[in-house]
Amino acid sequence: MNVRSFKLQVPSATLDDLRSRLANTRWPDEIQGAGWQYGSNLAYMKELISYWQTEFDWRAQEELINAFAHFHARVDDLDIHFIHERGKGPNPIPIIITHGWPSSFFQMLKLIPRLTDPEQFGGDPVDSFDVVVPSLPGYGFSEKPLRAGVNSPYIAELWIKLMTERLDYPRFAAQGGDIGAGVTTRIGLKNPQNVIGLHLTNVASPYLGPEVRPVSQAEQSLIEEERRWDDEEGAYMSIQGTKPQTLSYGLNDSPAGLAAWIVEKFRGWSDCGGQVEERFTKDELLTNLTIYWVTETINSSIRLYYEHRHNLPPLKLHDQVTVPTAVALFPKDLSHPPREWAERVYNVQRWTVMPRGGHFAAQEEPDLLAEDIRAFFRPLR
Repeated sequence: MNVRSFKLQVPSATLDDLRSRLANTRWPDEIQGAGWQYGSNLAYMKELISYWQTEFDWRAQEELINAFAHFHARVDDLDIHFIHERGKGPNPIPIIITHGWPSSFFQMLKLIPRLTDPEQFGGDPVDSFDVVVPSLPGYGFSEKPLRAGVNSPYIAELWIKLMTERLDYPRFAAQGGDIGAGVTTRIGLKNPQNVIGLHLTNVASPYLGPEVRPVSQAEQSLIEEERRWDDEEGAYMSIQGTKPQTLSYGLNDSPAGLAAWIVEKFRGWSDCGGQVEERFTKDELLTNLTIYWVTETINSSIRLYYEHRHNLPPLKLHDQVTVPTAVALFPKDLSHPPREWAERVYNVQRWTVMPRGGHFAAQEEPDLLAEDIRAFFRPLR
């Protein structure tokens, strides 16, 4: 089966080098009273970098991460890292959960036990899952692709092989948000016979050619909302989708630069009211950042945006996900599609508008997300 157990163990020299670079950060200036208007706030970044250098305990976080069962598997020509935790109920169903950018497998650590052992969190053990959380190729401890064409459809093929061939799950559930939602969608399109159902926190853009019904007023409002968002917030996506290599020299060389690039997204995309630590502790932010830093995967992670911009065909007229699909929308996420938008692509069987939470739902609101996943798959078991 070519599956090997894995334990995180970052060399001390790597951590020493990180602290040295943090200590020698060369800080930019800032417009007086700018706050976060121009980007990552200088005062907060100095506070966070100081904590990263002098107080953050990676070894404690490493121990927390290693409490989960980690593995590597060779799938096609790539080594894929994943967590595989068995459910504690009488008949758990397998589920593969895919993260996005700028998060990592770490985003799912609160969610995993709520799915493997629902009874521990006040749920029914009948609702348990065998949970598989892979790191996307070029993210975290998965191998970095050094060839073009590794995009969501290809990753979907890798995940199908991981689940059916490496882990011997002939049928499985799939969940994802952000890039993970794109991968999960392609799993449903490619191999519906292997898929119990999909659970998404973001949805794909449908085909809107002349053969389909005109957009509704709600759909037109979404299109305009997304256009405004692209104008105000989408610069990161444009550079990552066009010149990721150029950006990577600075982010791969400066941990402060890496932190500024990523933390601004955690603040802007979460339900934190402008106070990022209302949703994420410093330790949580820095654990995710340290995973990017010690693996040197910022370049390979953002390169996925280039692949999607240049090598990802849009959905076609007859691209329909036929398997049952649930969509959970969190109010501070990046997009707020109406149900009819999703129904152009998916067989929507459950539609949940959450009372709170943002783009990083598994980390921000793990109880809400876990309960929605459990409720959706309950009748599909």
